Amino acid sequence: MNRRFFIKQAGLAALGFAGLRSYSLFAAERKTLSPTIVGYGALQPDPARILDLPEGFSYRVIAKKGRIMTDGLRLPTRPDGMAAFPGKDGRVILVMNHEIDISAKDADGAFDRDHRLLTPQIQDQLYDAGVKNPMLGGTTTHIYNPATGQIEAEYLSLGGTERNCAGGSTPWGTWITCEETDNILTGGAWTQDHGYNFEVQATEKVELQKAIPLKAMGRFRHEAVAVDPVTSHVYQTEDIPDGAIYRFIPRTPGRLVDGGLLQALAIKGISKCDTRNWESSTFEEGRSYDVTWVDLDEVESPKDDLRHQAQSKGAAIFARAEGMWHGNGEIYFACTNGGHIKEGQIFRYRPSGKEGDDGGTLELFVESKDASILSYADNLTISNYGDVIIAEDTYDKRSCRIVGITPQGQCYHIASNSYNSSELAGVCFSPDYKTLFVNIQKTGVTVAIQGPWANRRVG
Repeated sequence: MNRRFFIKQAGLAALGFAGLRSYSLFAAERKTLSPTIVGYGALQPDPARILDLPEGFSYRVIAKKGRIMTDGLRLPTRPDGMAAFPGKDGRVILVMNHEIDISAKDADGAFDRDHRLLTPQIQDQLYDAGVKNPMLGGTTTHIYNPATGQIEAEYLSLGGTERNCAGGSTPWGTWITCEETDNILTGGAWTQDHGYNFEVQATEKVELQKAIPLKAMGRFRHEAVAVDPVTSHVYQTEDIPDGAIYRFIPRTPGRLVDGGLLQALAIKGISKCDTRNWESSTFEEGRSYDVTWVDLDEVESPKDDLRHQAQSKGAAIFARAEGMWHGNGEIYFACTNGGHIKEGQIFRYRPSGKEGDDGGTLELFVESKDASILSYADNLTISNYGDVIIAEDTYDKRSCRIVGITPQGQCYHIASNSYNSSELAGVCFSPDYKTLFVNIQKTGVTVAIQGPWANRRVG
């Protein structure tokens, strides 16, 4: 029963996770193999060998690394997390991360070879101009016209940061970009400590914004954030095998630069709860656990031990928490190699919705029990019909896919990378939910997918 068999026979209909709370995946497969079908049907081979999609869907490559942008700089490589915001006259403002680290070549960044495009004016806006060379991570902003399928303007919107992996949008119309690093100034090529979040205005104005670290949100290997629009609480993931889940309560809602309180998630009654299920399935799938939050201090963590401080106070342990998104009053996040077979987990947190809330509940929504269905969930978003849409990063020769999971836990495939083994990243919908954007990271391209989204079949 290989992957192709699943796709052809049932479009992964309810095979993944529907009703898998108390019995094995293979038992569920025997019971649901036919006739229930969810999703959009089998993926069709792409003649151009870029993205395989269901029948009726199409894609367009809208951005590619290395091209000259509106500001005269080059579009950096390694596009990663991103979000879409409404622009004027139906345009979409797409803010995109670039996961570039200190080992990158000059040409991988925005300033071209030997940084020949770097000016003193640009350098003044960077967070870290480096000892010899500037840090090349950051964000670009792209103005997309859905009517023509074209990018009309694009520019470097934040620079001088490192390994900008994921992040998250805010209810007040900004993008929080996260550094997935813990590099510090001592003895390195840096002029600043790294491991912070930065806020980027989603605007059509072509300008490089001043990079200001949001230090009160903690210094650690950040991955993604999600903001509760009711309370303005900012939830954060940490991409490390024994990481924590953090919550930042801003002193002034909508103004993260004003500082606030940083906390870590703990499970009531279970100190240092290990949610990873690596040795045994101790954190039960489908069960709601009551949550509490422990306060943290010394949040700039010069010894890179913020998670250890959190766990010393009882915080729960998570396996490489990555993508995170708010939708339907809930917050979903992925743990890339969590689960008994280490193929990934999806968690669902339900806040109480009250200011100063110390509670909420956490549920292990999905745990992959077969890599052919879900493998190494990374970035994710929420559709307008409540499905979790996940981009994979398999770290091997398997094709990475976009996977959908219904609110009932049914799994289906939306796309597969048929070009190479690169991870897919930055999945997000346009504000009208008609276009799904995704990055093919190693290839350095951004793709816009359109199709009959409303025709999803439900088992």
